[in-house]
Amino acid sequence: MVKDTATVVNETALGGLKNHNLVADWSCPGLKYEKKNAIDANGETVEGIYNVWITLDNEKQFNSYDTEMVKGMIFAFREASNSRDVNAVVLTGAGSKAFCTGGNTKEYAEYYAGNDQEYRQYMRLFNDMVSTILVCDKPVICRVNGMRIGGGQEMGMACDFSIAQDMANFGQAGPKHGSAAIGGATDFLPVMIGVEQAMVSAVLCQPFSAHKAARLGIITDTVPGLKVDGKFIPNPYVVTEVVTDDWGRMIHGEFKEGEEKAKAKEIVASGEMDLSLLDAKVEELCTSVLHTFPECTTKSLEQLRKPKLEVWNLRKEDARSWLGYNMMAEAHAGFRAFNEGNREVGREIDFISLRKARAAGAPWTAELIESLIPRAAD
Repeated sequence: MVKDTATVVNETALGGLKNHNLVADWSCPGLKYEKKNAIDANGETVEGIYNVWITLDNEKQFNSYDTEMVKGMIFAFREASNSRDVNAVVLTGAGSKAFCTGGNTKEYAEYYAGNDQEYRQYMRLFNDMVSTILVCDKPVICRVNGMRIGGGQEMGMACDFSIAQDMANFGQAGPKHGSAAIGGATDFLPVMIGVEQAMVSAVLCQPFSAHKAARLGIITDTVPGLKVDGKFIPNPYVVTEVVTDDWGRMIHGEFKEGEEKAKAKEIVASGEMDLSLLDAKVEELCTSVLHTFPECTTKSLEQLRKPKLEVWNLRKEDARSWLGYNMMAEAHAGFRAFNEGNREVGREIDFISLRKARAAGAPWTAELIESLIPRAAD
């Protein structure tokens, strides 16, 4: 007698299955883990098969992650990877302003700054978080609901696919704020977009629009996220037509400047954010995954991730040590400047004073750091 699929499934379940998760309850503030029913190609709900949505839920601080959230991410991805009924994993952030802006700068400035061994331990957790994304047995889709900056960009590039609403932007902030983008960016960017564009992002800290990110190959696709007068429109801050400037350079995806930027600001102020197209595109991608052999898909992921995994595994440990020691010097100043600054005085140190001091042979001291922090006028 030939058994139908339901009979085979029921008999397997009765046999008992082991739980391969490390802990029973890993929930933490600032992180959501939701299982949502998969949708088939006909738009019908699939009972018993799910897509896991992992949401960074710290909207007030632009979904930056603290130490406990990093731990939660490790456990969340392990659980999703182990779950036999999971089709795909969607990683996203709360709201529409930010996917993730990296580590929580308040925690960095007030606890880790000046504390090298503690930060080195923290970076072990961060590295494990990125590694857990890179070895997840399920396809990982980054739902880019807003800006993806710093460690957020590094987490996003560890994912297999990225779909963005086109008001989002992408970039690194390391050398502007006392660090280096060695939590994945300097590994993944050259592989994904080439060395020189990687330099623009990781050294100059110049952000890419979602349109430019798609053109360069950092993300899979974009959809509009801004509605004006009830209709979706492309990001007004960005040149969205495929055009060239007076020198023949393609400027599709570049940010507008001057009067054009001012006009764009007025348009944005008159509209509202709506992420329904983003959700539909993410769901469409999850459905595409649903209609594949699961083990063949996992093997394909393993193979296609190798270029990123090889460079990541080669460098992540020495990067961790350097970042720890750097908390005694430039990171100490940079994170404090960001945390203690404001719109009036800015959030960056006095770079010229620093370079002059270092050129004169000044060592890193508490006095030097204090002299570099932006202060409001008395």
